[in-house]
Amino acid sequence: MPPQQDHPVHGRDETPEERADRLWNEMLQEVRVCQTGAQILFGFLLSVVFTPRYHDLPAFDQHLYVSTVFLGALATGTLIAPVAFHRFLSGHGMKPELIRVAGRLIAVGLVLLAVTITAALLLLLRTATDRSPVAWVLTGVALAWFCVGWLALPRYVLRHGARGRRGHATSGRHTGDEGG
Repeated sequence: MPPQQDHPVHGRDETPEERADRLWNEMLQEVRVCQTGAQILFGFLLSVVFTPRYHDLPAFDQHLYVSTVFLGALATGTLIAPVAFHRFLSGHGMKPELIRVAGRLIAVGLVLLAVTITAALLLLLRTATDRSPVAWVLTGVALAWFCVGWLALPRYVLRHGARGRRGHATSGRHTGDEGG
């Protein structure tokens, strides 16, 4: 049994090594979802250039396609990078550093994935609506939703939740580190 700490980390009774292991496992679960989506989207994008209709696209849409594929490659590579990082650092006692770097890579990968999805949506909607301005409007709405759902809402909850936790901590009802 591991030695007990005098002061649990973030309200949990775990050693720094146990916390690092838990955080790493949580990150792996999160990134698996993103990796799968990025890989499926990237695979689909790779096939578009081989369709007969691709050569009929206007130059703007062909450039948009190339940019989207490039962004998809960056997103996929960035979301897979934590696994490669882990492979190189495993066994060197550097899990806290791994978690810090992997967290940043995942954040960058999510941004790249959002931009890739947005660009792919614009390309699809421009083709489906015969280059109607509606394509730009709908794509703008989707991008705004990514900004709200992936950035603004978590920041709001973090700020709002932090105030609530301070109140619970002072009243002795602190429940600890629920999610990371």
